[in-house]
Amino acid sequence: MWFSAGMAFTFITVAVSKDEKLVCPDDCDCYSSQNSNWVMDCSESNLASIPLGGLDNNVYILNMNGNYVKNIGPFPEDLKVKTLQLADNQLTRIKIDTFSNLQYLVDLDLSGNNITSVDSHAFINNTGLITVELQQNWLDPVDGPFLISKSVSYLYLSDCNISKLSPQFLANITAINILDLSDNPLRIVEAGIFDRLISLETLKLNRCNLTYIAGVAFNSLYHLKVLELSGNNLKNQVDWALALGNLKQLEFLDLRRSGLSNLPEKIFSNNTGLRALILAENELANLDVTTTPFSNLMQLDFLDISYCNLQEPLSETTFLNTTKLRTLILSGNHLSSVVLSEALAPLTRLQTLSLRDCGLNRLPAYSFHRFSSLQKLDISYNPLSNTFTGLLPSLEGLEHLDMGYCNLKTIFSDTIWKMSLKTLILSGNKLDSLESGLFQNLTRLEILELNYCGLSRLSEIVFYDNYTYPDLKELRLAGNRLQVDPHKPLIPKQLSRVKTVDLRNCDLSKLPHVAFNSSRNITKLLLADNKLGSVDNFEHLNFLNPLSHLVHLDLSNNNFSSITPDVFKNTNISVLKLSGNPWKCNCYILDLWHWASTERGDIGVLVGSTRETADIISSHSKKKKVLRCYVDTKTTPINKKSDREFLKNVNLTWAQYVRLANCTHIKRFRTQPEL
Repeated sequence: MWFSAGMAFTFITVAVSKDEKLVCPDDCDCYSSQNSNWVMDCSESNLASIPLGGLDNNVYILNMNGNYVKNIGPFPEDLKVKTLQLADNQLTRIKIDTFSNLQYLVDLDLSGNNITSVDSHAFINNTGLITVELQQNWLDPVDGPFLISKSVSYLYLSDCNISKLSPQFLANITAINILDLSDNPLRIVEAGIFDRLISLETLKLNRCNLTYIAGVAFNSLYHLKVLELSGNNLKNQVDWALALGNLKQLEFLDLRRSGLSNLPEKIFSNNTGLRALILAENELANLDVTTTPFSNLMQLDFLDISYCNLQEPLSETTFLNTTKLRTLILSGNHLSSVVLSEALAPLTRLQTLSLRDCGLNRLPAYSFHRFSSLQKLDISYNPLSNTFTGLLPSLEGLEHLDMGYCNLKTIFSDTIWKMSLKTLILSGNKLDSLESGLFQNLTRLEILELNYCGLSRLSEIVFYDNYTYPDLKELRLAGNRLQVDPHKPLIPKQLSRVKTVDLRNCDLSKLPHVAFNSSRNITKLLLADNKLGSVDNFEHLNFLNPLSHLVHLDLSNNNFSSITPDVFKNTNISVLKLSGNPWKCNCYILDLWHWASTERGDIGVLVGSTRETADIISSHSKKKKVLRCYVDTKTTPINKKSDREFLKNVNLTWAQYVRLANCTHIKRFRTQPEL
């Protein structure tokens, strides 16, 4: 149902407590939250106006997200609304009196509208307002102050087309604690812009096309703890020692992909409290690691210098003073195992170490015994030989191990025998078969990934016999050409508790009805990119019958031309992916449509069923994956002969076909759905 401004609303009464009742429009959901706040949720209800006439004075949270509201006038007085959500509507302007009567307003979300202007005095009367979200609006240039408020602490202005900040822009919102200006084409940050923001603790300037930052731009931000400058082009345009010099409280600095080519030796000399530093994806080929810029960062806990094209080898002094490091990411740099062993020696507290894609053909010898606290290790995408994986057994506390794509031919059980692994990734190694008892001791395993390993089956003998692995919830076998025994389950009986099974691109044309008899707890089953639709009848899908807990099923790209919802009758599916199949426009489509809308209560169960071909995902500029069908004029029941001729060589979306179809002979469903 569509509403227009001024249209009358019908209201119902919702019992909130024994003594109080909440008046609620019939297109909204009203309830009491865990904090005993009264909530009125009118989101995504096709509303063109706020139902102010029946808005209960005691509503604390009003959710109007995802509607078609273009204009809002002054709210009635005496409303107790604390949280107002108006994201993804069609608002164009915020006037001085728009929210002036909401004396209790604390949080306001106006993101994703068409707002071009906000009156600087719009929140002058909202003395308790703390959070204002305006991201993803196309704001007009502002010469004077943007807002005047003594209370706003969190201001989100990312992706608002702001190209210039004057010293007056932020001068009258001095209580700001968090400011996000990311994704605006600012280009430069001049002196004086942030001088009044003495309470600021978090400043985000990611992806702002920055080429220059004034050396004194941050001088007044004495309390700044988080500074994000990723995705800019700051090569040789910033005096970093001066720019960061006054930020003595800084704890988190993100300079990922910011065009840096070198780091001055004393760049962080005054930032001794820095705990997290991200320098990833900068061209630091000229970085002199012997005069390391990390020498005074004794509190550093997290360091990411991945994909920096480091040319100078790491030395024994590189991390000599950063002994509190718990996370170190060195991925994507060409490293020597010998030098790496020396450089890592002081880091005995490491919990996470990533050496992904470092060109290592061996692991650093006599090193891993030092890392008694190591929980996560990523050595994937290195040309390792089997011999050097034997250096890992000393890591008894390791919980996450990624050895994917390491050109391994065999994994010996003594490599992982003593580990307490929860996640094991061996994908991309041509293992062909697995050693008997390989996973026998991994009784705490939660995720096992064996994608693209050349396996033909997953044998029971690699696990403990007569033992159920209680914690293993995800089994990933994508990209293996599995051989299926028509009389045996596909999943070993020891993995009966598994919840997610990934069998994408496994060259499956048919699965026997017993395929999942030993794994009936599956809730997510991924079967995309197989050939299950090549069989003419639907009976070969009876392998779904034991899966009464199944919620998510992916049958994309399986060569299905038609399917009946009867095959899903024993499941609890709420997500069904069917895109990429050559569907014929026939009555099975209408059958599935009715099944989703009536038995499941949501046509969205059929992912992509109602999307039009022209729909675009704006952030990625890609078409959405729609369900489309091919018209066969001999078998397609189209209402009008003229339509049948017109559509002879046209591909329809499912939604379009349902509108046109005349499938009155369907036994279970005899009425056409409303669209």
